[in-house]
Amino acid sequence: MNGQPIPVIIDCDTGVDDALALLFAVRHPGIDLRAVTCVAGNTDVDGVVRNTLTVLEQAGAGDVPVARGAARPLVEAPRSARHVHGHDGMGDLGLPAPARTPVDVDAVTLLRREILASPRPVTLIPTAPLTNIALLLRTHPEVTANIERIVFMGGAVAAGNATPVAEFNVWHDPEAAAILLTAGVPITMYGLDVFMRVVVPASDVRRLRAASEPGVRLGGELLAHRGPGTEEDPAGGLGDAGAVCAVADPAGLTTRALPVEVSLAPGPTRGQTIVDLRPRPGESEIHGEAREQPLVDVALDVDEERYVKLWLATVEG
Repeated sequence: MNGQPIPVIIDCDTGVDDALALLFAVRHPGIDLRAVTCVAGNTDVDGVVRNTLTVLEQAGAGDVPVARGAARPLVEAPRSARHVHGHDGMGDLGLPAPARTPVDVDAVTLLRREILASPRPVTLIPTAPLTNIALLLRTHPEVTANIERIVFMGGAVAAGNATPVAEFNVWHDPEAAAILLTAGVPITMYGLDVFMRVVVPASDVRRLRAASEPGVRLGGELLAHRGPGTEEDPAGGLGDAGAVCAVADPAGLTTRALPVEVSLAPGPTRGQTIVDLRPRPGESEIHGEAREQPLVDVALDVDEERYVKLWLATVEG
């Protein structure tokens, strides 16, 4: 890192665990949060903007620009995850309305501006459906020259959650995910295989909830809502925040460069990330049916305790 903070832009659908990711990004000294862009996903895009501004305020963030992005996927109708994140997308915690306002340009314009203006290449962290990123890559392909890496929360090697095989962010906008995978920049896929494993123990969640500092207390309330815990045992998964931990501390993640493609066909596999774990080509390739597939650094293992400690130490300061 050469002692210099990593310039980061988060594209999110805040969301309980996107909020945990923002809290961490604002407070980690090795991350320079340049901007946050919002997209429909966990809740509608206006709700995402409101939640994002509220979290940045509670976290004590500086003047980080926030922009409203796509209100729906490229092809699909919007489909929220309110049953997971609450009606307001933030666990219905009754958080105050933000005093901050978004910038007066759209997400794609802000992404282009901040990426091209950065003195060193930017790391993009999408923790949401990839609609904004796809629109950026198709409208302004010149930005890729100043993107260091894209670390996205999405996809799964094994089981999905939106369907038996598809993870929510990719399933919500499969075409956008397919565009991301051909961006021509280094990509890390922080999928469900590691996402589900990083859980903050109940004793830590209780301590956070009892804190007087607003950002720390918010982190505790969000974790208690997040699950898999209960009111008696409020352990909470870091979810999307793990992808930001992986940027701050990549050594906690084990990845392998593997071919990945997104199933775009209608039917039960739509939105699946097909990760090719085979050690050698199969009959399909031998008989000339090979497709060009980009290599993606796919997260296969995670040091859960390391990322829990990192997140707690950062957010609690």
